[in-house]
Amino acid sequence: MADEEAKKAKQAEIERKRAEVRKRMEEASKAKKAKKGFMTPERKKKLRLLLRKKAAEELKKEQERKAAERRRIIEERCGHCCDVDNANEEQVKKILGTYHKRIGNLEDEKYDLEYLVKKKDFEISDLNSQVNDLRGKFVKPTLKKVSKYENKFAKLQKKAAEFNFRNQLKVVKKKEFTMEEEEKEPKKSEKAEWQKK
Repeated sequence: MADEEAKKAKQAEIERKRAEVRKRMEEASKAKKAKKGFMTPERKKKLRLLLRKKAAEELKKEQERKAAERRRIIEERCGHCCDVDNANEEQVKKILGTYHKRIGNLEDEKYDLEYLVKKKDFEISDLNSQVNDLRGKFVKPTLKKVSKYENKFAKLQKKAAEFNFRNQLKVVKKKEFTMEEEEKEPKKSEKAEWQKK
């Protein structure tokens, strides 16, 4: 009996340890899952696919809406197409008269709109200049390109002109300051020594 009780106690101890290890492993796996978060890679893929489908549907709906709006505006502006082929001469003249009036009205509207646009542009530029004046910021004019070398050459020539002292000296023609050698210049009629031979 003592052996059986010892075996049972030993078995119970082993079972308790196994249960403890299982519990720790389950907690560790739960912690890993908690760290992974709600978005698993499979869920991310599904979500991406759903978002793409939704975006494609929205884009398609937007294109259809724009096309319908365009058709409506074209019909509104152009009117219905008149059947000129099966009409007699009076009906054709009537149709052409209505088209002519419509074109005239459209040209008038176009002219008025162009005038308004020019007026608004002028006002905008005027207000911009006023704002810049108040701020103290002025539009810098675009500068033309100038060669660096031309400036350098001009400076060098200026310096060379400054060193040319002979141009700045006064010419004196009094004979008191002339040297004796200059007085003994050979006359033009006399020949030099090397020419005499």
